[in-house]
Amino acid sequence: MATTKTRQLSTADARRGDVLTTASRAFAARGYYGTSTTEVAKGAGISQSYLYRLFPDKEALFVAVIDNCSRLIRERLAEAVSTVGSAEPAAMLDAMGDAYAHLIADRDDLLRVLMHANCAASEPAIRVAVQTMYARLVEYVRSASGATDESIQGFFATGFLCNVVVSIGATETDAPWTRTLLAGIRHY
Repeated sequence: MATTKTRQLSTADARRGDVLTTASRAFAARGYYGTSTTEVAKGAGISQSYLYRLFPDKEALFVAVIDNCSRLIRERLAEAVSTVGSAEPAAMLDAMGDAYAHLIADRDDLLRVLMHANCAASEPAIRVAVQTMYARLVEYVRSASGATDESIQGFFATGFLCNVVVSIGATETDAPWTRTLLAGIRHY
């Protein structure tokens, strides 16, 4: 008796996750303006029409990628907070800063997507997604750390500086300007 393989169909949610992973890589490599939905669909192994059933347009896909990055950052910050043995705001911020430094260390898709998202924020829906991401992250850091607004601003300012120095490879260059920018910040 011959056995037949049953084809297992993926759910739309599972396929959506696969598409987001593929889209993150594509947007990280070429940015919002340089990435086509055809490229994303092909990379995900689906038709472009199916991609449009999952996401109505490229802008909605990019917004979903930004939302996914925001979720990942928040999860990593929460994991760090759960390991802190002190309720001191400085200890909380330090742990979250360390977690973020590890998250962006290899200039992976997340960091590059964040950089591209900031640059594409002239598009209204992308601007709202980026603002929403930072609003959620600021409020999470505020509630988790109990830090002052000034300390939270410093935390994010350092994070933005880390984004730049890691993305341009300043951590790999020994020069007076890199030593100045890297002084006092963590990088891996």
